[in-house]
Amino acid sequence: MMAGSSVGFTSIGGVRNGLDRAGAADLTVLAADRGAVPMNIGAVLVFDGSGPTSEEVRVLLGERVPRIPRLRQTLRRTLFGCGRPIWVDDPTFSVERHLTPVRWPEPGTRDALFDLAAELLCRPFDRDRPLWQAYSVTGDGRAALVVVMHHVLADGLGGLAVLGALADESTGAVVAPFPLPPPGVRQLAIDATLAKLHAIGALPAGLRRGRAGLRELTSGTRSIRSAEPISLVRPTGRRRRPTSTAAPLDEVAAIGHRFGGTVNDVVLAAISGALFEILDARGERPRHLVVSIPVSGRRTATASDLGNDTGVRPLAIPAIADDAARLTAIVAASATARAASTRAASAAPLGWGFRLLHRLGLFQPFIDHQRLVHTFETNLRGPTTAVHLAGHRIGTLLPLVATPGNVGVTFAVLSYVGALTVTTIADPDILPEQEALTRALHETFTRLAHASPHRGESGCREGSSSTASTRSIPL
Repeated sequence: MMAGSSVGFTSIGGVRNGLDRAGAADLTVLAADRGAVPMNIGAVLVFDGSGPTSEEVRVLLGERVPRIPRLRQTLRRTLFGCGRPIWVDDPTFSVERHLTPVRWPEPGTRDALFDLAAELLCRPFDRDRPLWQAYSVTGDGRAALVVVMHHVLADGLGGLAVLGALADESTGAVVAPFPLPPPGVRQLAIDATLAKLHAIGALPAGLRRGRAGLRELTSGTRSIRSAEPISLVRPTGRRRRPTSTAAPLDEVAAIGHRFGGTVNDVVLAAISGALFEILDARGERPRHLVVSIPVSGRRTATASDLGNDTGVRPLAIPAIADDAARLTAIVAASATARAASTRAASAAPLGWGFRLLHRLGLFQPFIDHQRLVHTFETNLRGPTTAVHLAGHRIGTLLPLVATPGNVGVTFAVLSYVGALTVTTIADPDILPEQEALTRALHETFTRLAHASPHRGESGCREGSSSTASTRSIPL
């Protein structure tokens, strides 16, 4: 699996001439931050045992947040002619303002914790302060930490880098002087002029990447014109609800190996199978489901280099009832799409298009009525060994993502210490049968664990001949 986010962006910003500017990715995130819920990402860290107290968490953050420059910075717009917004130190920063003690909600279950986390995830940030918040949740001998940050701060890989810098296992990092004064207008104007000159020289390469990006965007959906209308795709509201299921990572990897595919191919087979079941129960029988899959432009991120570097590759998954046949089709389609595309190149045309729609005031209508995808799937390869905070082991690590627009259900996937967790995040008004979807997801994983590729089969796609055991869902 590759790390990514639900919407594809790539970053060409970073520190240059002593200035830390927003990248093209960051501007695209801000343009996309429209709708009922903010563009936030987050995680729920559930500790084994009693876990740390809120005071222990406060001390931990006080010691380790200085290792992560972005957590003490705000994004400031510049004057006309001075270039893109710039990250500057917040001289009023205090850890206490970014840590909120919270009582574990009644009746003290994990579901109650996850519902609380969803409510916290959907809270907008004050743009005049660093764009993150931590919530120390305690009660009845249990503890968890909910961390939420705006997507402009980091993508999924960046979020894992933040966790790594906060962990007891992290090595000491050089802490820069704080706060540094913001740059002057003259310095910003000179840098902006140099950036424009550089952009002119880089135009041919940019056009080539744009063409490659269009190939990536269409490499997995060439068999269809658009995403068919379904009841799960309509303008969403302000509420989200998470549920989760988990499977042993080695078992999922073994399934992928058996079918000649990847862990994420297996996840896509499970997600699509569960969604087809829900839609079939509603009397809906689309011929395909289009899933937007993230493609990371980098292998790793560090605490001093966050931001976004992700493209997307939409994949049309055919409505095949048999799990093995559907997975075989996904493996073939994914391999074809990967071979036909350049890694994360789609971020360029997506960024251009999204920012243009934003300037024209059309982005909100676009995301509320788009017919490009049915759902988003984010996926991250997490730590293979247990992570500790303030001496306490994190037992469960649950990823969260808030997506505005008309996609009623999304999926966040994370591996951690041998377990693969799939979090379903949905608008409860659009998907009231979310528990049924989660059960179907778990049952599909179970069936796939006992499935084998059909002999001589190279992927039974919609419209192709099939045996009785690989029949398509009735259309």
